[in-house]
Amino acid sequence: MENPYVCLYSCAGRMFKESIAITVSLLLLLLSASRAQEIQRIGSPLVQQYTKSEYKAGNQNWAVATGKHGIMYVANTDGMLVFDGQHWTLHHLPNKRTVRSVTVDSTGRIYTGGLAEFGYWETSDHGHLQYHSVSRLLDGGQAVKDEVWKIVIDGDRVLFQSFSTIYIYENNSVRIVKGGGEPFLFLHQVQGRLFVELLPSGLRELVGDELVRLRDTEELNGANILTMLPFENDDVLIGTSKSGLFIMDTAGIVRKWQNTADGLLRAAQLNNGLKLGGGHYAFGTILQGVVIIDEQGDIVQHVHKGNGLQNNTVLSIHSDHQQNIWAGLDNGVDRIEINAPLYYYADNSGSIGTVYAARIFDGNIYLGTNQGLFYSPWPMGKGYQPFAFTLVEGSQGQVWDLTVVDGELLCGHNDGTYKVSGSKLWKLSTVTGGWALKRVPNQAHILLQGTYTGLAVFNRKGAGWQFSHRVGGFNEPAQFIEPVSLTDIWTSGYKGLRRLALDSTLRRAQEVRVYDSASGLPSSTFINVFGLGGSPIFATDSGFYRHEDITDRFYPYEQLNEQLGSFAFSNKIVHAGGSRYWFINRSRISLVSFGPQGVVTIDSTQFAALNGRMMKFYEHISQVEDDVYLISMDDGFAIYQAADQTMGKYQLPAPLIRAVNNITDSLSGIRYGPGGALTIPYKNNNIRIEYAAPWYSAIPLRYQFFLIGHSRTWSEWNEAAQREFTNLRHGNYIFRVRAMAPDGTVSAITDFKFTVLPPWYLSWVALVVYGIAFVLLFFAGRSWYRHKIHKHQRLVQENMIRQQQELLRKEAEENEQRLVILENERLEQELASKNRELANSAMSIVYKNELLNNVHEELLQLRDSDGRKLSNDQLRKIKTIIEDARSDERDWNIFEESFNEAHENFFKKLKADYPELVPNDLKLCAYLRMNMNSKEIASLLNITTRGVEIRRYRLRKKLGLPHNKNLTEFLLEL
Repeated sequence: MENPYVCLYSCAGRMFKESIAITVSLLLLLLSASRAQEIQRIGSPLVQQYTKSEYKAGNQNWAVATGKHGIMYVANTDGMLVFDGQHWTLHHLPNKRTVRSVTVDSTGRIYTGGLAEFGYWETSDHGHLQYHSVSRLLDGGQAVKDEVWKIVIDGDRVLFQSFSTIYIYENNSVRIVKGGGEPFLFLHQVQGRLFVELLPSGLRELVGDELVRLRDTEELNGANILTMLPFENDDVLIGTSKSGLFIMDTAGIVRKWQNTADGLLRAAQLNNGLKLGGGHYAFGTILQGVVIIDEQGDIVQHVHKGNGLQNNTVLSIHSDHQQNIWAGLDNGVDRIEINAPLYYYADNSGSIGTVYAARIFDGNIYLGTNQGLFYSPWPMGKGYQPFAFTLVEGSQGQVWDLTVVDGELLCGHNDGTYKVSGSKLWKLSTVTGGWALKRVPNQAHILLQGTYTGLAVFNRKGAGWQFSHRVGGFNEPAQFIEPVSLTDIWTSGYKGLRRLALDSTLRRAQEVRVYDSASGLPSSTFINVFGLGGSPIFATDSGFYRHEDITDRFYPYEQLNEQLGSFAFSNKIVHAGGSRYWFINRSRISLVSFGPQGVVTIDSTQFAALNGRMMKFYEHISQVEDDVYLISMDDGFAIYQAADQTMGKYQLPAPLIRAVNNITDSLSGIRYGPGGALTIPYKNNNIRIEYAAPWYSAIPLRYQFFLIGHSRTWSEWNEAAQREFTNLRHGNYIFRVRAMAPDGTVSAITDFKFTVLPPWYLSWVALVVYGIAFVLLFFAGRSWYRHKIHKHQRLVQENMIRQQQELLRKEAEENEQRLVILENERLEQELASKNRELANSAMSIVYKNELLNNVHEELLQLRDSDGRKLSNDQLRKIKTIIEDARSDERDWNIFEESFNEAHENFFKKLKADYPELVPNDLKLCAYLRMNMNSKEIASLLNITTRGVEIRRYRLRKKLGLPHNKNLTEFLLEL
């Protein structure tokens, strides 16, 4: 980082031509109604880091300011950053240069300054931050050419200060104040006065537009004043770059303030300062982060890179409405929660390990970890003392328990039990795994210890606590023990819940009773026993249970479980003193107070920052001082100091509507900021409303919303800081949102009114068009209706004519069908007649042939008067006559003609399909079609029956019929 002072001295007497990179001091005295708070001096406050990858801008942050709504504004290398607790946004100056200074006035107007430019930002009607240049009011000869490093609001005027000039903006005009040839360092506003250091002549007071020399301030010459803060009795605390701290009284006399912090501040190179509540001061340095001191000059806290800051160079420092410290760094922005009840010690190097137990004893804090026992001096005085832990020699290994009993610190170790004094260990017991150490009721001189292998007994003798013996008859793990009386002991561990009845000498377990689901307990992965209000209580996965001695059974502790909510499933209970107990539910903790008449108060929200940071099932909380508790974490420990919460609560601000985005097809379009309602086109009726309550804490706020006109009731509380609504109907809506702080405080309700415009088809113009169209449609409809009536009448008439014609046509068709049927019947009768004639003709031929055969046979039998047969010549003549009669083709021709008339084209089709058929084949086909038998066919063909069979066989071959096909059926199908 550049040194601005060398540049200032070398450039004195002339205008600066280039900007000087210099650390900035932001002075803001925050006046509030809060009561004073004592900042914790033990541990380190929580630091919330905002990296450049998160806010998406440059590394260096030169100034920080808070708006009236609690919104944070940061002067960044790339522009002005705005943070509302949820989202970072970046705004550029017109010249895109670095913003070096930022301040907000009481109206919410944001003033910024950079290279050759200064002005202010205001929220437009559309919700955008709009920049207005003030430097443009200057004419050419007075135009600003260097960088504006400080902005001070002084009543109605605003002072912009560069290294060469002070620009006074008032009544929309700008006046300038010069240093008489000497450059300025920084302008300071304190105790109602304005001061500025001239280099090298010294401190001046700005009265009106005049620079007035101060008497008795020579001691500050050349000291480079970087901060001036209000001090007690109207004095002024002055912080310098390398000369430390000074005090200027009301008479103007300056003296060096000798204190314990002065050396650290000079070595670390003080860069800026801030007055906090409760008489504390925070100083940002170049080399050592943030140093917080009290009015006595003692260091209260020192926050640096080693315990939370992103880096040690603090360019700006500021306090918000909650009195968090905001540090603008050379690389990033950090928020320091100095008022939180939890402070931390983080083992960033990993040299200590996971903390399982912790105790304050004899001026030291002891940590039992998985690596051994460590100790460091416990801060006793007023000053800040960082921890420096050292391993106790010989303690390497797992430490389970640290218990202070009667002025002795006993350490339960993996290897046994030790007595601790300073940095020394004395081994008391070799029984491994000292988990829990409890005093036996009404026996102040006896301690009972749960170990890996049962119970061990310790007695207090003249030399202190000494190991006595192990309890026989019981060798199971006893991670938790709860003595009810001298001989009645509850134990729990990996193997479940046990109740032991010991003998009066505690030498042996006379009875070991095992309890499980058969005794009324749930089937649980763990069942642990703890003391609550003097009685044993049993933690399970299903809630707390209590034991009834009369029935020797377990019953759900319904009343307690209902009041504890989610903490009814706690796996551990630790007594916090009085009627308060820590309930631990798998690394989530709550402080529960049991008041009169059964009233239970549960405080878990302020411990939410510890969720998941403790070793599950081995959580440990110990009371180290009154209302001071040490909470073990897996990377160190946290210190809870309840007495520090004396500060009045800052009222939780109402949420701000930050943006309304169109998500119909892309994230664009509609933006909204404070003031004014919003109208949304119907085509953009899918919207996302983003909101935020500027409340800054490690524990996030929760929000609840209600969209009047869409929702029926309030939503559930949720950490989401946005809500999407889709397909909103046109109409008026009111979006209501409120926030809830971690302590249950609910903010005021923010109302955001917006209207979704009707779709284009429901606009007034559309409605008028609809009216005109309706009238036109009415007359057109009436005309069309009349036309339709006439057309309908015409169609009815035409339909009637068509129906009559159709009836006539159907009657004609029916008559024609009747004629066809009659004709078919006639043809069938004719065909039947012809078939009969054909059959008769065939039968006549058969009869004739049979007659001729009979005549021939009779002639052969004829004899003359002498008894002799007729001569062969005679028979031959007669036989020739008979054969001629049989061979007469006239009968066949008559038969063929008749057959063709009855069976049209039968022979033509046979000849066409089977041309190889001869006349005799055709005759055989005809006779077969007439379903004649072989005898009849043989008579007609004048052959034997055997000859008919042979011809049938040959005919089948010519026709190519398969064996399974009947010849007669085939011919009938043709």
